Amino acid sequence: MQLLKDIFNLFFPDVCLNCKLQLSKNESLICTQCRHDFPQTNFTNTPENIIEKKFYGRVPLHAATSLFYYHKNGKIQQIIHQLKYKNQQEIGTLFGNWLGEEMVQSNRFNTIDCIVPVPLHPKKKKIRGYNQLTKFGEVLSEKLNSQLIENKLIKIESTETQTHKGRVERWRNTQHLFDLSDVSFFENKHILLIDDVVTTGATIESCANQLLKTKNIKISIAVMAFTE
Repeated sequence: MQLLKDIFNLFFPDVCLNCKLQLSKNESLICTQCRHDFPQTNFTNTPENIIEKKFYGRVPLHAATSLFYYHKNGKIQQIIHQLKYKNQQEIGTLFGNWLGEEMVQSNRFNTIDCIVPVPLHPKKKKIRGYNQLTKFGEVLSEKLNSQLIENKLIKIESTETQTHKGRVERWRNTQHLFDLSDVSFFENKHILLIDDVVTTGATIESCANQLLKTKNIKISIAVMAFTE
């Protein structure tokens, strides 16, 4: 069996999703060099970091973090594109482990009760086949000893991509997109709202406003990447 695997790898070697160079035996998905080159933020242990400041006056947050900075045409954009549109769901697992390890070592995220992904509209999820945040959330829930809840915050209207829209247009487009199926479910809980990329913060703000309908709720944010 190992011989067949070695022969297969000889002709069809595993390559890095970023640089496309062949991976060594102890590497998976993304090579060591590319991981080293990814622009990490180090927000997890930094109170009043720039992602938290982005939501000042918009959403009352307990804490917020992002694993990477997001740059147009950069490596993180390419990797997240593969996660979202090329069925490379294990990228979510990789990023969940990476960020989760940081969060476990921080005392800012040690009271999380539930992890809530920004939802996809059912039509979009059916077309794509998955929510790109599910595996990311599954790993974070294991690391933080919390529940992953995917069926309470729902998206009630479908929209086109927000990628090329400015802040005002994004805000207008997200004001009535989400709803809570059970307003009392998150009472007295600390929620970690997760997403892939924060640019203007309009989507997170809209989701948080729905969650804030719940009594005595505390909200934190964790995302894969933050646009500088």
